[in-house]
Amino acid sequence: MKPSTSGEPLYLAREFAQRAGVTVRTLHHYDRLGLLRPRARTAAGYRLYGLIELTRLEQIVALKFLGFPLRQIRALLKADSRDLAASLRQQRQIMEERRQRLDRAVRAIAAAESSAAAGHAPDWDAFRTIIEVIHMQQDNTWMEKYYTPEQLALIRSGEPWTPQKQERASRLWTELGQELNAAAAAGLAPDSPEAQALIDRHASLLAEFTKGDAGVVNSLRTMWADRANWPQGIKAQLPYSEQACDWIVRAYASRKRTMA
Repeated sequence: MKPSTSGEPLYLAREFAQRAGVTVRTLHHYDRLGLLRPRARTAAGYRLYGLIELTRLEQIVALKFLGFPLRQIRALLKADSRDLAASLRQQRQIMEERRQRLDRAVRAIAAAESSAAAGHAPDWDAFRTIIEVIHMQQDNTWMEKYYTPEQLALIRSGEPWTPQKQERASRLWTELGQELNAAAAAGLAPDSPEAQALIDRHASLLAEFTKGDAGVVNSLRTMWADRANWPQGIKAQLPYSEQACDWIVRAYASRKRTMA
């Protein structure tokens, strides 16, 4: 251990790795990638790390756990100017959501396990529930690749998402989806007042998700443009048909031309 100019203790790579719960090889690897540079070096050239490096290491490990590749983590940390509390809060929120989804899968498997242990025949509904829950977990994780951690934190911000809010959102999207499907099937002109009224409602519901943030809107557009590659579970959750999807795109384009 060696004190820094500020009096904070600095540790050689082996000491720091032991205290942080990682290997020296990991520290060297992150150093080569430009993810985690040592604070300083000894006269002999040995790496020295301190508390600042520990907090950065925690962010790297957390983002890696959440599925972000190291190259993207480096870009995120380079652009990240938030305070430590905000960063930890965001990580906790994402992990809590994933834990809830995993807990649902565990409960579904436990129910099937108890039934099998009791000698009952395999229950179709029980296994279907397991499959649906796991697919939902995979689908939600997959969808997160389109958004930055900052955008995910913004999307999750605000009042807690309650069953009542879920019911309201599902009802509004279902009702609008039925009307959009009907409009597309009937060949309603995308630039007609009736069509634009539907698009205004669509934009209003989307704004509740995007919070009006331009970055989230752009990420949503990227995800939408890639819908051919969406997992089947996500596609099945859409409240409107593929025909309606194309119609919505044309209606938005008409809306932009009208506003220009």
